[in-house]
Amino acid sequence: MIHMPGMAVTDHHFSVPLDHADPGGPGITVFAREIADPAHAGQDLPFLLFLQGGPGGKSPRPPRADGWIAHALRTHRVLLLDQRGTGRSTPVTAATAARLGDDLAAYLRHFRADAIVADAEHIRRALCGDRPWETLGQSYGGFITLTYLSQAPEGLRACYVTGGLPGLAATADEVYARTYPRVRDKVERYYARYPGDVATVAAMAAHLAENDVRLPDGDRLTVRRLQTLGMALGMGDGAERLHWLFDEAWDGAAPSDTFLRQVMALTAFAEQPLYGVLQEVIYAQGGTPTAWAAERALASRPEFAPGAEPPLFTGEMFYPFMFEEFSGLRPFAEAAHALAEARDWPPLYDPARLAANTVPVAAIVYHDDMYVDAELSLRTARSVGNLRHWVTNEWEHDGVRASGDRVLSRLMDLAAGRL
Repeated sequence: MIHMPGMAVTDHHFSVPLDHADPGGPGITVFAREIADPAHAGQDLPFLLFLQGGPGGKSPRPPRADGWIAHALRTHRVLLLDQRGTGRSTPVTAATAARLGDDLAAYLRHFRADAIVADAEHIRRALCGDRPWETLGQSYGGFITLTYLSQAPEGLRACYVTGGLPGLAATADEVYARTYPRVRDKVERYYARYPGDVATVAAMAAHLAENDVRLPDGDRLTVRRLQTLGMALGMGDGAERLHWLFDEAWDGAAPSDTFLRQVMALTAFAEQPLYGVLQEVIYAQGGTPTAWAAERALASRPEFAPGAEPPLFTGEMFYPFMFEEFSGLRPFAEAAHALAEARDWPPLYDPARLAANTVPVAAIVYHDDMYVDAELSLRTARSVGNLRHWVTNEWEHDGVRASGDRVLSRLMDLAAGRL
């Protein structure tokens, strides 16, 4: 155990099967960090398992206990799980891709929500025995929560979901058909807030179309790579981050070194390749391949074409060209194509079991969420037993962080029947 501001921190490592259906096969390590209030360290408080968004994102590394963590530590121990393949949980990296070669796609099939739930149950039994625990699922963590409720509800005492109720039967095609209009709306709001940026972005797009501009890692910065910066626009401060990025975009007639370094950091995905590889795979169920759904939907959206005026940014979409042109994703290109064509995906949700659910669930739905469709979320909210939901446009997708302790506090009260 180590002590940090307001936190007593204990690291845990667990050995789990790569494939939980084959417990005698290859194994991986899953890492989780336990955080407690120093005043309660050593006490047998209930656990709150945090399920990070993504896919492919590691858990937070908080420098101090504040916000939702501080609120949770009043009554719980918080367990920050690095989902398999991320952080310190046998991470998936370019070295992994080189080592596995043609076996990479088969390996990555074991990194979806069902495997994460099986890991969580292994960890729960190790830490808690037969006692259930509570979960907080942010974004994709909410998707995992619904899989958890479908597959192992006996392990759950209560669940809190922030911006992460998935469409239970929604295909990748339906998801992206709904996503593009929301992204366009966010871009238009960004331009309305910072009208001077319209000309700045247009000038950069024109320059990139006519010139071979290289990022510090050697990748070419193309217009369509520039467009992927729109992923930030679903967060509460996304428009501001984009504005300040373009505020220092030029050094005379050329893109500035500062701008190029920042764009590389925002678009490389070298540290979280699973975010790109699994982005559409999380929607795959049954015999229908995802088949690069975002790319196919883009074909009917000429307003997002690289030469359109004004230039529109894209959102949380991954396209085949990214696995060809981005050096951080290039080692995963063959596997990404194989996963996009796969047809034999097991179901992630059990609608009948969810309808009969008795575990208290409280969820916040962000009315203007760019990443997770609010209409699909509300449809799911009406389909899950014992679920209470709260709809608001006070925050964007990062409300659980941006609100301090207000979101988690209210969700806990909703689940406990105090509201």
